[in-house]
This record gives sequence, C-alpha cells and structure tokens, in this order.
Amino acid sequence: MQTLNKPSWLKVKLPTHSNFFYVSSLIEKKNLHTICQSAKCPNASECWSQKTATFLILGDTCTRDCGFCAVKSGSPHSPALDEAERVAESVADMDLRYAVITSVTRDDLPDGGASLFIETIAAIRKVSPQTKIEVLVPDFGGNVDILASVIAAGPEVLNHNLEVPETLYPKINRPLENYRRSIKVLQDAKKLGAVTKSGLMLGLGESEEEIIRTFQDLRNSGCGLLTIGQYLQPSRNNLRVERYYTPAEFTRFKAIAIEIGFEAVESGPLIRSSYHAHQLYDTLRKEHVLAN
Repeated sequence: MQTLNKPSWLKVKLPTHSNFFYVSSLIEKKNLHTICQSAKCPNASECWSQKTATFLILGDTCTRDCGFCAVKSGSPHSPALDEAERVAESVADMDLRYAVITSVTRDDLPDGGASLFIETIAAIRKVSPQTKIEVLVPDFGGNVDILASVIAAGPEVLNHNLEVPETLYPKINRPLENYRRSIKVLQDAKKLGAVTKSGLMLGLGESEEEIIRTFQDLRNSGCGLLTIGQYLQPSRNNLRVERYYTPAEFTRFKAIAIEIGFEAVESGPLIRSSYHAHQLYDTLRKEHVLAN
C-alpha cells in the first residue's frame, strides 16, 4: 500500500519558546519519562512551551506490543522506588494546575502497577494540593478491585483509552475480547464514582458506522469525556495511515458525540488523549455548574 502524503493541517512548528527547553531540562534532570516523548506526540512542542507534560510512570517499556504505538515493548525493569516523588517534585516545579499521569502497561506486576499510580497521586497531593490530577490507566487485566484502589486515591478524572473500534482490535495486535474488557473498565469506574474519559484515534480503516457504534458503546458505559484524534504512523514498524480526516470531519464527529450524550468532547486532527486535558475537565465542571 502506498504511503499517504500528510496534509497541511497536520504540520507542527518546531519548538522555540524558553518554556519548552525548561520542561525538557527538568524532565532530564529528574530522570523521568513522558508519553510526549515515548509516543512521539506531535503536540510536544506546544504543550511543553505551555509548561505542561504527561508523565509516564513505571518505566518506558511496555509488556504489550500494540501495532500503532511508538512506546518500546519488551521486558521492563522493576519500578523505581522514588519515581512518585520525582514526578510530584516536577509537578510542583512546573506549578501545574492540572497534571496527567499515565503509564506503560505492566502485565508483569501483580497489581499492574496500580500501587505506583496511588503513590504518585499521594505524592502530588502532598507537595501541590491545588493540582487537579487525571490518570490515564491501563486495563489492569480487568481486575475491578485494583481499579477501585486507584479510584479511591481520588484522581479528578479516570481515563482509559479505547483507541479504535472493536473490529480493529486484531489489526492493532490486541485480542478482540480486550475491547469489551476496556468498556467494562470504564463502566466499573463510573459505578465506583469516577469521572470517566476515553479516547479514539481515526485513520486505521474504520467505517463511520463503526465510529458511531463505538461512541454509543462508550456512552452506554457511562463515559462522559471523549477525545477524538487522527492516527499518525510514528515509525516504519507501526501500522500505516489508511485515511486522513479533515478538520471539518472531526468537527462533525464532535457534534455527533455530543448529540449521543457525551458531556465534553475534544475532536481534531492533532487531538490526543491528554491534549488540553484541563480544558476538557473545565468544560465538564462548567456544564455541571449550569445544570445545578
């Protein structure tokens, strides 16, 4: 299959702002990982220039090997004992009012790494109590007790990405049953009182019917926040882009998602799960204030 040319609306500017280099230096100094780097996010320049970043805990090596993802896969090292404190110190140094914490998937750990999410939330609360926290979690093997322990730590938002419609799970190297597992993760999280969020990427061969059906599955799970973005091939070893959607099409998908019942939606070619995450959360809060 011939590689598609990237459209003009997907081009991003090179970093020039001093904040970008401040964040880069801080992350290097604290010996931390970010999903911005590991997943080759196109928004890294913009986000770091605004002094925001999405912290990647539990190392930089994933035990799964999804076909779309640039994060390293293999046998990871044991989690660093002081990682939570280093993340918290960075959140305080950057004076973040909204922090997003995610991780690689760690199927090698008995709790899937949930304990480090809990420790990181507690460490941030200790040094920066005003900071709102969003956690973007793996499926924890579908274990509801482990999920409940993370929610009990009190993050403002529990995010778990569905990524693609159900029919594409085999294509991205995920077992088909993992789709329903992820839906249940979001359903369980909602029942446990969490504000839930998920994300989809488009461009891997899905149909519009499949996209809308996925919206409906997410809403049926109780998911209230949604991000929709364009899949971009991060390397030759990853799946190719089969279609680039236009900004107008993303606007239309947002309207459909809102009509289906999502409380707040970010949709656009460069939207990623944690991109402008604080704005999505603020939109949700405003909607609740108006409703009450």
